[in-house]
Amino acid sequence: MLADNDGKIEAGCPIDRTLRQLWREWTTHILWVLGQHGPTSFGDLRRRLNGISPKVLTERLRRMEGDVLVYREQQPTGRRQTTYGLTGKGQDIHAVLLNLGGIADRWS
Repeated sequence: MLADNDGKIEAGCPIDRTLRQLWREWTTHILWVLGQHGPTSFGDLRRRLNGISPKVLTERLRRMEGDVLVYREQQPTGRRQTTYGLTGKGQDIHAVLLNLGGIADRWS
């Protein structure tokens, strides 16, 4: 059994917690973009995610950092640039998304 973010104990299907993380708004799209393009600056990521606000993107990335799906790296340049990329866990999920993408293509 696993404890969720509220400390409640989850029982049953072990896949349930992972799916709850992934079905949050924008999560799969962010994982897809980072998996396809590699580490990406915040600005480039926002441009690739048509329709997301900076506030929502920041919230989602922070949550995904907490879930250990993405990492954040700040470049020590004159202009502060933040880059996001997939962790090992995020790469595992991206591989699953590629398989789901193949299924989606066959079904559409």
